[in-house]
Amino acid sequence: MAERPEDLNLPNAVITRIIKEALPDGVNVSKEARRAISQAASVFVLYATSCANNFALKAKRKTLNAGDVLAAMEEMEFERFLEPLREALEVYKKGQKGKKEVSEQKRKDKEKKPDSENEKSREEEEEEEERMEEEPEAENDAEDEEVEN
Repeated sequence: MAERPEDLNLPNAVITRIIKEALPDGVNVSKEARRAISQAASVFVLYATSCANNFALKAKRKTLNAGDVLAAMEEMEFERFLEPLREALEVYKKGQKGKKEVSEQKRKDKEKKPDSENEKSREEEEEEEERMEEEPEAENDAEDEEVEN
């Protein structure tokens, strides 16, 4: 873990994008203000993580979960953000469920694919055998025609 909060800064591109999305068009933000917002965001993340970790420790867990983060937000008196966070979490879970279903379907399709490829190759082999059998007959017919002429 980093020794100082300054060592854990969020990427400038992310901070700049968030600032631009939060402000109306035409509002400029100085480099110094972006830096201050970045540091404040980093401190907030560290504090929220520490509070959430306390809830996980009380539950004798080493893994933080969404419930720990929500409880931390409430403890930090950010109740007004709880509902938007719950909604965002629900959207995330639905997206993950959709991804999982797509991944599962791809896996099933991949498992079926070798069987269908085998069926295709068997069918192709049979068709090739039939063509091979037909070709000598066609050649014989052509030879017979030449002999007649």
